Formats: sequence, structure tokens, C-alpha cells
Amino acid sequence: MNGQTLEKNSIFIKVAKKLHFLTAIGEYTFMIVDTIKATIVRPPSFYLVFEQLYEVGVASLPVVAITGFSTGLVLAAQSFYQLADKGLSSVTGLMVAKAMMTELGPVLTAFMLTGRIGAAMCAELGTMRVTEQIDALKTMAINPNRYLLAPRFLAGTIMTPLLTIFSIAMGVFGGYLISVYFFGMTPNAYFDPMPTHINTFDLVTGVTKGLVFGMQIMTICCYKGMVTSGGAAGVGRSTTNSVVIAYCCILLTNFLLTMLLNILHEQLGIF
Repeated sequence: MNGQTLEKNSIFIKVAKKLHFLTAIGEYTFMIVDTIKATIVRPPSFYLVFEQLYEVGVASLPVVAITGFSTGLVLAAQSFYQLADKGLSSVTGLMVAKAMMTELGPVLTAFMLTGRIGAAMCAELGTMRVTEQIDALKTMAINPNRYLLAPRFLAGTIMTPLLTIFSIAMGVFGGYLISVYFFGMTPNAYFDPMPTHINTFDLVTGVTKGLVFGMQIMTICCYKGMVTSGGAAGVGRSTTNSVVIAYCCILLTNFLLTMLLNILHEQLGIF
């Protein structure tokens, strides 16, 4: 009897977990729809949006610059060491620019924003939830999605692609410095292959990924903050979970976007 009871309990636990996952997906989708609707019908205050634009964009410039610059240094060094003995050192600049534009620029920028902005937003909203500040907003007939989420959503959507472009530029600049001043390449050898082999599609790929990643970071981290429970420990758990989930979604979405954009470009001639 005890064995049967334990088996039934384990089945109930599994079913409950699956239902909880489906419920979370539904709540997450409803939050996104309601936030977009609130933004379109009655846009949030410009001051709130401007404040978030500064926090997401301007305040993130140093960490994004360091990340892009150091990545460009490593890419250029590895490319040169691998290609120099084959007589292909002139491809170094092209490899750095291609990799930064299509993959490393948007992904690493999204990772940095998740760790710096996403975690902070989740912790802030989670603290507001467990201290009942969000409930107080509802009692005053203020839509939390419009007041709290819409400015963050707009800021992430606008600033992440711009930060991605900045990261790409810093990566190419870092690769240029080490290629020219350490490996002895000429500036022309570094930059000449780029106009020939880099096209608008490469830049569109990076910007599109940055746009989607920005939406994901803001919505996932804000959702985890809004559903936080369990006091201070719950805030810590939600913050950790939001970062892990956002990282996993970024990596999966990066693959899907790479396949989708390349199929659209090759099959339909888009971009």
C-alpha cells in the first residue's frame, strides 16, 4: 500500500509540474499581449521610458564596449595564428567582422544585458511583488504592465539593437588594433575584403537578433519578477531563474533565427 501511495503521489507531482509549466506559459503570453496593448493604446510616460533608456542603453555602454573589444582581440589573434602559415592572414579582418556581425555581437551583448539589466529588473520587480507594492498600484487603478513593464519593454527593444551595433564596431576596432599594431598587417589588408564579402544581410542578421533578444530579456526577466513569491529568498530564486532561462532562450533563439533568416535570404531573396 505504501508503494502504491508513493507511486500515485509521484504521478500527481509530475502532472502538477506540467500544469504549472503550461500555466506559466499562458501567463507569460498574456503579460506580453497586455503590455503591448497598454503601450499602443496609452503609451507610458516619456520620463519613465527615458529613464529606462538610460539604464538599459547608456549605463550598459562600458560593459558592452569591453565585451566587444576583447572579443575582437581574441578573434583576430586566433584567426591570424590559424591562417598566417597558410598564406590567408589577409582574411583576418573579414572573419572578425563576419563573426561579430552575425553571431558574437548580438549574443554576447544579450548575455551582458541579461546579467546587468535583466537580473536587476527581476530583483526590483520581485521586491515590489513580495512587499505588495504592485498590489498597491492595482488598488489605485494603475495598470502595472503599463507603468512598470511597458517602459522596460520599449527600452530593451530600442536599445539592444543599438548596443549590438556598438559591440560589433568595438569588436572590429579591437581586431584592427591587434592585427595592425601587433601582427604587422596593413590597414588596407585588414579592411579591403570587408566591402566585397560583407553585405546588408549580415548587418540585418545582427540587428534582427539584437531586437528579438532585447524583447526576450525584458519580458522573461520582468515576468519572473512579477510572479515572485516567498520573501527575500524568493526574490533570489526568481532572479537566478530569470537569468538562466533568458540565457537558454537566447541560445535557442539564436539558432532558430540563423536558420530562418538564411532560408529567407536564400530561398526568397529577402534582404
